[in-house]
Amino acid sequence: MTREAGIERSPTRAARIRDFLRRALIAELRVYSSIGRAVVRRPAVPKGGTGVAYHRPVMTILIIFIVLSAVEIPILDLIVHPWPAVRIPILILGIWGLTWMIGLLCAMLMRPHALGPDGIRIRSGLEVDVPISWDDIASIAVAKRVDEPKRPRITLTDSGAEYAERMQDETNIEIELERPVAIRLPGLHPKGGRHEVTRIRLWADDAPAFLAAARPFLLAAA
Repeated sequence: MTREAGIERSPTRAARIRDFLRRALIAELRVYSSIGRAVVRRPAVPKGGTGVAYHRPVMTILIIFIVLSAVEIPILDLIVHPWPAVRIPILILGIWGLTWMIGLLCAMLMRPHALGPDGIRIRSGLEVDVPISWDDIASIAVAKRVDEPKRPRITLTDSGAEYAERMQDETNIEIELERPVAIRLPGLHPKGGRHEVTRIRLWADDAPAFLAAARPFLLAAA
């Protein structure tokens, strides 16, 4: 996105392609780093902090996809076994796809929402990692809400822009900010890029635990 005379311009096609390739590379690297974290059991949570999961609503779906992908590989290999030129590429793609799905699951397990001395890191899957300082937070409350499907992450409200990191269209934590805070989402404008928001909503598997983990830091920052 560029600015000219105060007017926002949509990204060029070349910029979109570069952004797609950059995001694809980051996602690919995080697949393997997340698997590594899972093997050594080291979630991405800062020292003195707490991780709160968000994967419960989609865990069953992910496991089903992983099982189906694992079953599909030997079946397809058996079908195309007589044709090595077809068999080898299909086998490579099948193993890569299965590894990618396992990496996505590991990312959701090893990259939880993190509440630490510096603030909150709101996460989702392989890409989303939005830091918010405790000094910027006015309040945190448990407030369940279900939005219509495909609602944008960034929406305008009467009090300013709102960022919602939903899970299956639901959020159950609401964070009110002291002032408009700049965040950066994956991708380019308007869905991604830099946005100033005054409220953040997100999903936590254990909302009371999220609130309990945040309370000591909020009191210290008050």
